[in-house]
Amino acid sequence: MILGDFGTSYTKLVDTASEAGPRVVRTIDLEPGVRADLGTGHNARLRSDVVVNELVALAMGAKRRVAARSFVVLDCGSRDVKFVAFENGGFERAGWNSECGASMGFSIELLEMHFKLDYRTLSVPEDHLTVACGVLGMSAVFDAVAQGQEVGVAVARFVKGIAVSAHRFAGCPSVLHLCGGLCENPLFVSSLPATVNPLGRFLLLDGLREIAGSSGQPRLT
Repeated sequence: MILGDFGTSYTKLVDTASEAGPRVVRTIDLEPGVRADLGTGHNARLRSDVVVNELVALAMGAKRRVAARSFVVLDCGSRDVKFVAFENGGFERAGWNSECGASMGFSIELLEMHFKLDYRTLSVPEDHLTVACGVLGMSAVFDAVAQGQEVGVAVARFVKGIAVSAHRFAGCPSVLHLCGGLCENPLFVSSLPATVNPLGRFLLLDGLREIAGSSGQPRLT
């Protein structure tokens, strides 16, 4: 069975019949014939026989990977931000922000490429920019640079602002389980005001594995 997480910027694919692990492909580079038996993500309806809601996939993957009974898992993607919270082993609440949380992950990657930065070399700043939207927030970075602030500092303040905003959106947990490509961004991870457990970028695929291996209608509990 082919499972796919068809994100806005990146697609994650795995063949459950193969010993090879998941692979990551830029969504824009996907061949026209690529299709999944079970899929999730922003572009899943275009490339999947059966589509699973992203919050369901996130919740099922988190239940598969996190041993704690009470926890919050956050997915800060290219296009949107979403989280699922569990309490005493059961689903408690969830949130999905694709408007004022728009393009946060995409903006972080875009600024790194535009200014030729390496997030592994940037330090977490003491303060942060107020960022409610990635696209609109970028203007604050360019304004800060125009006023003489060093580029790396301005971008780091932007990244920390996104981290703080995403943490608040998830309910300000003291421990946060993080998934998605930003798990590989040390500046973003260190900027989150919580103890962070990075779960990698394949958590939604783990959720699809759980759904594919179960019978009946997928549930959050």
